[in-house]
Amino acid sequence: MEDFRNVIVMGASAGGIVALSSLIAGLPDDLDAAVLIVLHLSKKSNADVIVKGFQKQTSLNCQVAYDGARISRGHLYLAPPEQHMLIRNGHVHLTQGPHENKYRPSIDVLFRSAAVQYSHRTIGIILTGLLDDGTSGMAAIKKAGGICIVQDPSDAAFGDMPQSVLNNIEVDYKASLTRIPAIIEVLMSQPLPPEQALPVELKIEADLTAGMMSDLNELKKIADRSDFICPDCGGGLWAVRDDPMHRYRCHTGHVYTERLLAEEQVEGIEESLWVSIRMLEERRNLLLLMRTHDEHAGNLQLAEANQGRAIEIDRHIKRLKQVLTKLVSDLGELDQGKS
Repeated sequence: MEDFRNVIVMGASAGGIVALSSLIAGLPDDLDAAVLIVLHLSKKSNADVIVKGFQKQTSLNCQVAYDGARISRGHLYLAPPEQHMLIRNGHVHLTQGPHENKYRPSIDVLFRSAAVQYSHRTIGIILTGLLDDGTSGMAAIKKAGGICIVQDPSDAAFGDMPQSVLNNIEVDYKASLTRIPAIIEVLMSQPLPPEQALPVELKIEADLTAGMMSDLNELKKIADRSDFICPDCGGGLWAVRDDPMHRYRCHTGHVYTERLLAEEQVEGIEESLWVSIRMLEERRNLLLLMRTHDEHAGNLQLAEANQGRAIEIDRHIKRLKQVLTKLVSDLGELDQGKS
């Protein structure tokens, strides 16, 4: 039997350690909840050191999550690097499944599982960070009847993640970091939001993620086949229905938002252009070397022909570099338009 009223899930990325430390310090000592956190970390990050820092700020029992850990009142669980953290039957479930939005652990994965397991008892919080991980997961919490809180983007070190939530979801609270603990205290003193039916698509997607399944029949229930290819594995992408972020899943489990997929496509084109430029430059340099050797051998006609070929290739190189510059410039303008 669970011994807590609410489950509080938090997500943060760039600037997250400082923000989380501040928020945790303001939580009440008698918090009638379990707290689970996904913080985007590098592979080499030491989660134990981060948890020790959190522990200095609170009387909550802070720990790095491990697979099978029972979720308990007054405990705080931090997802370890390179592992998704989900909630399954009152316990922590860790997987090394495919990246979602290029992240593992993914905020969306935790939030979605919390919505499925605890529905109206879930409080989701998005703090500082870049890009848009967490928006889809927060939408799941909202659909399940939970409470959505975001840090005011103007108060965040990096406002992308909270702003993405605000752009796509009608949140319950937007607040500065210092006000969020007080909001949580008020929520905990009020009756729970009304329980409501859990959308079946949330459970299907949570099960797909937890089981690391490649079940096309299940995927077809929540998504439609698209014309796009997964940048990670080359498999076909499926467009998830009724998602504010217009997400795409492949049958192996990689997940991309529309925005991130567009950026990945540009990066792929840029990489291909650089490869083409390198190969053309090698070809030009070889022709110029051949011209020199032909001149020394007295083969002036061949030397002139190779010189002409090198000049023509140089024109192609300059054109490709112009295309590359324009491509990068357009991507920068697109990012500024969405920020």
